Amino acid sequence: MSRISRSRVLAVSLAVAGVLVSTAPVAQAAHHGEPSRCGGRGVDAGARIRYESDAVIKAPLSTVWKLQTDVEHWPTWQPPVLTAERLDAGRLAEGSRFRWTTPAPATPTTPATTLGITSTVQELRRHDCVLWSGPAVGEGLRIDEGVHLWTFRKVRGGVHVHTEETWTGAQVEADVPTATAALGAGLEAWLHDLGSTAEGRHTTRL
Repeated sequence: MSRISRSRVLAVSLAVAGVLVSTAPVAQAAHHGEPSRCGGRGVDAGARIRYESDAVIKAPLSTVWKLQTDVEHWPTWQPPVLTAERLDAGRLAEGSRFRWTTPAPATPTTPATTLGITSTVQELRRHDCVLWSGPAVGEGLRIDEGVHLWTFRKVRGGVHVHTEETWTGAQVEADVPTATAALGAGLEAWLHDLGSTAEGRHTTRL
């Protein structure tokens, strides 16, 4: 799996969602051209906390898409996801809801806790994009709303995956650099796990 474009480097040193991030730089990608959209909708344009990243995953689009949208099985390939459950039946679609949990380590302003996240799918285009949003609440920590966008494009040798997310809420906005670092580390870990799992399954089937 290869990374595409990164800029505005931010060095961090904290554990996020069970992933240890050292003082090596974490890249916060800047927008180039028009913002990404799914069905005409994207992340919160007014949010102060935002992060985006890209990767090329060397696996079929169908494999990458199934991993990402089979929510109940996230814990089998994403160590930071402790539990995940659908709150409705059927294939993931616009209006679907799911609840999942992930650890959040202590920061200078918040305690270590486990976040319970209730997400609602706002847009979904099969094998193209998905956008969900919802609050994340833990003991001593609350994100009023996270909006998370994923897009998928077939390219030579695999799939170009783009992800971006925004957070809003008084508590996280009180320390924007720390919140942004936490968000970025979590998304980079997610991209890595998605890529390594998809590529591993593809290699096994060859």
